[in-house]
Amino acid sequence: MDFVQKTAQQLAEKWRTSLQVRVIGSILVSSTLVVLILGLTLISIVAQRLVDSKLETASNEIDRARAVVERQIATSAPSNSLQSRLNSARASLTNYTTSGNTETIYEPVLVVENPDGQVTSSPEGYEIPARLRFFVSQGQVSYQFATFNKPDGGAYKALVIGSPTNADISGLQIYLVMPLVSEESTLALIRGLFAAGGVVLLVLIVGIAWLLTQQVTAPVRSASRIAERFAAGHRRERMVVEGSDEMARLALSFNAMAESLSKQIDQLEEYGDLQRQFTSDVSHELRTPLTTVRMAADMIADNADELDPYTKRASELMVRELDRFEALLADLLEISRHDAGVADLSEEQVDIRACITAAWQQVQHLAEKLNVDVKFELPEQPVNVVIDSRRIERILRNLIANAIDHSEGKPINVQLATSDDAVAIAVTDHGVGLKPGQEELVFNRFWRADPSRKRHSGGTGLGLAISSEDASLHGGALEASGELGIGSRFRLTLPVRPGQPYQESPIPLIHPDVVAIETAEDEGMILIPVSHHHDVDKAKED
Repeated sequence: MDFVQKTAQQLAEKWRTSLQVRVIGSILVSSTLVVLILGLTLISIVAQRLVDSKLETASNEIDRARAVVERQIATSAPSNSLQSRLNSARASLTNYTTSGNTETIYEPVLVVENPDGQVTSSPEGYEIPARLRFFVSQGQVSYQFATFNKPDGGAYKALVIGSPTNADISGLQIYLVMPLVSEESTLALIRGLFAAGGVVLLVLIVGIAWLLTQQVTAPVRSASRIAERFAAGHRRERMVVEGSDEMARLALSFNAMAESLSKQIDQLEEYGDLQRQFTSDVSHELRTPLTTVRMAADMIADNADELDPYTKRASELMVRELDRFEALLADLLEISRHDAGVADLSEEQVDIRACITAAWQQVQHLAEKLNVDVKFELPEQPVNVVIDSRRIERILRNLIANAIDHSEGKPINVQLATSDDAVAIAVTDHGVGLKPGQEELVFNRFWRADPSRKRHSGGTGLGLAISSEDASLHGGALEASGELGIGSRFRLTLPVRPGQPYQESPIPLIHPDVVAIETAEDEGMILIPVSHHHDVDKAKED
């Protein structure tokens, strides 16, 4: 059973993945149906012709046999017994057949139904079907196909034709039992010929179909194989061009496409290398003049009390923008390391709660300035994981600062949860939220949902992009979800050890307020989160 099931699965897989198998299979099925229908039709026609010929012969023979029997009965003495007269008539009919007056072989049977219901027949004990005897007794020449037993115990099919007679023996009926052995052997021969011819024809059709499909599928398989190698980085792979037919033109087109793609990929790689090199070089070259400007700005800021109000304000603006410039420069250097593939981890086993605390200390002043309440849901026990604490702190600092920027003064929740193979940190705000499709865009470089919105934290536009790269470097993922007008949730999921796969994140990605609203809708209620009430009248209208 397992072998049959495995074979069926393999055939199903071949049918699903192989165009050649599907084409040959379809041709085989359709050809088999055509051969079967054609064979059955022809065999039916031949069988009908044989039956018609047999019936015509039987009709002619029954007339001659009836005349012979009537003559013999007329010449026999009425004083003889009924059985002896029947035997005499049957013997004369047998002599008539064997003397060469007919080429048809049959067994003559004479039957008389007595008034008492008993049947007298010659030969004695020969059983003629009752239904046939009924029709003949009505004065009709009738026939029926029946099966008779041989004396040696076998059986054979025969055509039985019967006719009433005008002899002086009342109720005398004559029957000719004509075996169908010859016709059955003829039909068997024809069936065998059709079966053998059909099998040979199907084999030839499948062979021809295989040859034809091979000419089409072989170049396609070659193109598929070369395309896979091309996608794997072997950009010198090309198809072999043979002849000038459609397959050759396909190969030429494929090779031209591969050549064009190879050139464009080389150009993009070269452009990307130049861009990364340019970013890295510019970032490094800016550090020296930026350091000089920073020193000058600090000197001016140290003597700010001696400056007039306008110059003092200009000094403050210059220091603030220098801070932002330094942050942008640091982010550019970091993103260039990721692009160049040289970013690495300084792994150590730490309590990740300490990273959350350190990140919060760096942005706490911003939350106090904007009067944003940040709530933490942390386990009481240490959560030890192997991470690069500096990069994880940066991720969390960016997430919390971003949540504060977009919270619109509403509370923020920071949640930490663990499982056997993963640890997750979710930062959830109840601010403006995200539009559909923005969940992936937020991690693009310099992308902003609303360019007119003010950044209180002075972000560089690279924070989330770097955070996503840092999460990937740990073998984890940084994901976002949200609903416009409800809020956003950013979830950082990390394996307990870098590079170790995990099944799922311990914290769901969907925003809890969205879950609450969907649950309320399923229960037929209308739920408006408290954090989203603008005023009582608006809540009542909703």
